[in-house]
Amino acid sequence: MIIKTNCMKKTAIMLLHCPDQQGIINEVTRFISDNRGNIVYLDQYVDIIDHRLFMRIEWELEDFLIPRASIYEYINTMIAQKYDMVFKVYFSDVRPRMAIFVSKMSHCIYDLLARYKAGEWDVEIPCIVSNHEDMRFVAEQFDIPYHVLPVKKDHSNAAEVEKAQMELLEKENVSFVVLARYMQIIGDNMIAAYPNHIINIHHSFLPAFIGAKPYHQAYERGVKIIGATSHYVTNELDAGPIIEQDVVRISHKDTPESLVAKGRDLEKIVLSRAVTKHIERKILTYKNKTVIFN
Repeated sequence: MIIKTNCMKKTAIMLLHCPDQQGIINEVTRFISDNRGNIVYLDQYVDIIDHRLFMRIEWELEDFLIPRASIYEYINTMIAQKYDMVFKVYFSDVRPRMAIFVSKMSHCIYDLLARYKAGEWDVEIPCIVSNHEDMRFVAEQFDIPYHVLPVKKDHSNAAEVEKAQMELLEKENVSFVVLARYMQIIGDNMIAAYPNHIINIHHSFLPAFIGAKPYHQAYERGVKIIGATSHYVTNELDAGPIIEQDVVRISHKDTPESLVAKGRDLEKIVLSRAVTKHIERKILTYKNKTVIFN
């Protein structure tokens, strides 16, 4: 079920999942309406295998009786504990702050920044981080601070670089990170600090062709489609919860070079779709999967 209207008023957004049982949706909606909240979006899904309810609900704050600073506490006390509910509350007027990590390839970062400049996303980009100087000119075109933190080939300074990255993210109050073809492994400490808040683009249709040079692997295997996958970063390489995927057909006439060219077009589209859903707070993660709301 989906209820949605266009609304520019300040709203609260609640994402939740819990064991499914009768009456949960009714109790959540009644809690909001009893406190004079006008519901503008409601989407829910029940996993019949795990018997688990997933839900996204959004309501206007204009006449809501509970102060926004107390909403989480009220929900936790009055509803969440009763239903063993895992939930988060966001506010539409709090803009996410997105850091972009990039190495030497420009196709994804240009697409991200073009959408940002065009006003497609209600987001702030306080910094771009790289291990190379190559993309500084792109950052300068969009007037965004560019920070170079080089990683040695033997990765002997990886811990030092990760520490500097995390200090920068904390200083800039970054809420999530997008890896726009950042060709370095993200450290465990950063993953732990930003669980399901680091978005990567992998240039294959996972779980096929993980690791390096997937287009060359696809060419050698003679596949008829190639794809791109955007996922949250976890400690296991290229195995985090998948957010978005897409494919394009290829043929025996394609070379590794033409596969790379076709794949790059797909990568930027898939990554941007994933970023859009994250900014709109329409993703719930459970186990190693995602529920994506409309």
